Parts: sequence; structure tokens; C-alpha cells
Amino acid sequence: MYKRVRLTDTIEVPPRALGDVSPMLVKRLLQEKLEGRMDEEVGSVVSVTEVHDIGEGTVLPNRPGVYYEAEFDAVTFDPQMQEVVDGTVVEVVEFGAFVGIGPVDGLLHVSQISDEYLAYDRENQQLASNESNRTLGVDDAVRTRIVTKSIDERNPRDSKIGLTAKQPGLGKHGWLEEDREKREATAGE
Repeated sequence: MYKRVRLTDTIEVPPRALGDVSPMLVKRLLQEKLEGRMDEEVGSVVSVTEVHDIGEGTVLPNRPGVYYEAEFDAVTFDPQMQEVVDGTVVEVVEFGAFVGIGPVDGLLHVSQISDEYLAYDRENQQLASNESNRTLGVDDAVRTRIVTKSIDERNPRDSKIGLTAKQPGLGKHGWLEEDREKREATAGE
């Protein structure tokens, strides 16, 4: 999920900053350019942490800045297929719940939450079961598995991550605790 990686990228140093092409300046320019961006290879760049090398500057015709290739370390978020992730419900809608997993949200479709029928309760912003009286609402902690992933590098907010909570050991943390307590109670009989 989170990784520290060594990357190389080119940044433009504007003319006003050419007198001080330092690792601090290059780091700030890389942060402005890359943080929050999505890349199919490394995932989402969360933070540029350290600049290791700054190459020779290159001037391009009709461009005011000077371009430098830099090697740097970054922390990235790269969700993997079938990875089990803990997150927090950030929004509940009629068709499911959006779960915050790191810097992105994944969709936990209503059909992937429980075998029970869950009705949408608009007033309380939750999904509720009439069978077990279990509810899933905003700020609930959940454990899910990533089952689909479609990364949009141009518009990271349009990236889609599909989640499931139907397998054993997955679901709302409160439900998992209830199930564990029931198993322990029946094992002690």
C-alpha cells in the first residue's frame, strides 16, 4: 500500500530562482508538481521526502525556465488487487458506502457489504439491516479487500477502487468484534 520509492523526474526552475538551484528548491518544486498525482506505475505520490541528485540544467527554445532532472525519494500509495485494507466510511449513498483508504476513496457496493438486505436510511446517512439490526454509517471503521482498480492518471479523483467485505474476517470492525465474541462464547460452552 504505502511504499518508499526512488524516482527520477524533470522539473522546470523558473528564471527568478536560477540563482539558488538547491535540493530544498528542487524538493519544493517536485512537491508542487507531483504530490497528489496518480501514476499507473507507482500509484499516488503522497510526499517527496528527499532529493539525492540534481542533473545539469537544460534550456529549451522559447521556454523561460531551465529544466533539471532530479533523483529523489517519495512516499507513494499504491493499492494492490486483493489487498486487505482498513478504512473509514466517509459517505453513505443508496448504492453503497465510500471508504477512505489512504489518500483515495474506494466504493463498497451495497451488494458487497453483507448477505443480508441493507436498506438505505437517508435521514441517518446509513445502511441498515432489518434482520440483525446492524448498521453501517459515516465514520464507521471497516476492513475490506480491494477487488477492482482503475487508475485515471489525468484525473486522479476519477480513479475507481472497488471493495468487498463479504468474506470472513472482513466488514465493519464492530461486527467483527461481535462475531468473535459469539465464537468465543460458543467455544466456551
